Amino acid sequence: MFGSENKMVRGKIEIKRIDNLTSRQISFSKRRKGLLKKAHELSVLCDAQVAAIVFSQKGKLYEFASSDMKKMMEQCEMYKNGYFHAERLQEEKDVQDLKNEVTVMVNRIELLQLHCRKLMGQDLGSCSVEELNEITFQIERSLTLIRSRKGKVHEDEVGKLKSEIEGTRELVNERTKLHEMFEERPLWMQSRSLESEKNASSSSSACENMNISDVETDLFIGLHRSQV
Repeated sequence: MFGSENKMVRGKIEIKRIDNLTSRQISFSKRRKGLLKKAHELSVLCDAQVAAIVFSQKGKLYEFASSDMKKMMEQCEMYKNGYFHAERLQEEKDVQDLKNEVTVMVNRIELLQLHCRKLMGQDLGSCSVEELNEITFQIERSLTLIRSRKGKVHEDEVGKLKSEIEGTRELVNERTKLHEMFEERPLWMQSRSLESEKNASSSSSACENMNISDVETDLFIGLHRSQV
């Protein structure tokens, strides 16, 4: 009965620093004993070399070793040196690989810069006949490509200008045709057209006067006849 109550009361403990000093010391003592006991059980059950070292808050040493502690510490130091030495060697190898890559890239950049200077006609003193022939061939090929591109650009510009000239020529021809048609009309047709325009303007003015007179006849100023 009491055991079941203890199981019900006991629960998960949050892993954090215990603020109460007395509780912290009690917990340290219990867990230290449990840790050393587990280390002993591990060494016996699994035939393993186990060492555990614990320092209290005040610096007191508690330890357990399944064999000689000094020999186990020496073995641990040797393993640690070997592990870190291998890791250090890998880091040094990676750094050296990066340096080699940087060196290769710098050499390539220098070669490209030297080649560009040679193409510009500089630093040719160390060139052999074969190198000079190669540079000449590259320059001639580049000039051929440049001339081809230049000719294509000029051809496109000329085509645009021709299109603009053709459009302007069509407008000029149309204007010339209209001008010739107007000049080829006889003088009597031109005078008749002027007279018709005058008659049309006079008839419109007469209609306006007629409308005004009609309005005036409908108006009467003075006394009405019946009043007279």
